Amino acid sequence: MFSARSIFNTVQRRAFSVSAQQNSKVTVLGAAGGIGQPLSLLLKLNKRVSDLALYDIRGGPGVAADISHVNTKSSVNGYDPTPEGLKAALDGAEIVLIPAGVPRKPGMSRDDLFNTNASIVRDLAKAAADHAPKAKILVISNPVNSTVPITAEVFRSKGVYDPRKLFGVTTLDIVRASRFISEVKKTDPANEEVTVIGGHSGHTIVPLLSQSNHPDISGEVRNQLVNRIQFGGDEVVKAKQGAGSATLSMAYAGARMADSLLRAAQGEKNVVECTFVESPLFKDQGIDFFSSKVTLGPEGVEKIHEIGPVNEYEQGLIDVCLQDLSKNIAKGQAFVKENP
Repeated sequence: MFSARSIFNTVQRRAFSVSAQQNSKVTVLGAAGGIGQPLSLLLKLNKRVSDLALYDIRGGPGVAADISHVNTKSSVNGYDPTPEGLKAALDGAEIVLIPAGVPRKPGMSRDDLFNTNASIVRDLAKAAADHAPKAKILVISNPVNSTVPITAEVFRSKGVYDPRKLFGVTTLDIVRASRFISEVKKTDPANEEVTVIGGHSGHTIVPLLSQSNHPDISGEVRNQLVNRIQFGGDEVVKAKQGAGSATLSMAYAGARMADSLLRAAQGEKNVVECTFVESPLFKDQGIDFFSSKVTLGPEGVEKIHEIGPVNEYEQGLIDVCLQDLSKNIAKGQAFVKENP
């Protein structure tokens, strides 16, 4: 039997283990929500985080008080939902995570969330541009395919846009892919390496199984696996019966991405994650943002990797992805122009 303490220690050691090499302030905007609360807890366990700043339109100080009792060294501060509180939460932040927004409900696509979440992300991006212009921004709020372009346009309008520092968190697609493959192949998911490219919704999610540990996966098994990776979020929404979407697994994915950026910032080499960034890979087709393998460095994006060889089936997935992704990106860019 494992004790609660041994499980906790294992989580700390495996997910966010290492001695902190420097102090880092991390801010969560939307910290009292379904993603924000577990995300904040996981960040409290990360030894690289010295100062955790939690902000939300309601409940931020309460969440901070609760999490501050966890016996790790980092300080935790909650901020009131005022302009002054938001400014204080952002000042000096190295990383800003944005999970704020409404969750999906049964029958909703990520695009259905657009009208509400687009405004939320725009306003928080304005604050981040004003008070933390050099921070690395991790956008979790869906639809990521549109909210990342929104954030880019806001930063660009304020003259502080640095494409190396803006990330759409697609890590959950990689987490799901490794888990789902391990269930099919009866392996340890920690040992599964899977590249997932494209975007972060439905058919824009393209798992490259031919580049995984199991390039032999084919036929109906492959088709079902790809579909589950692309629509795993729907599985959770349905199972929660209207009570929410993928919050816990998304929090884990966001915390993993933040940790990777902190590791790279603190000198670790060859830190690679798949993430949705401004990318040259398909710019000639009018697609400014794309998720692929990215090597992270002290300033954020250090190298964007080529996709590499894909098979005919995967090329078909990419073709469909590009059509949808182009529309999603344009929708986000148009929103800021029409709603500055």
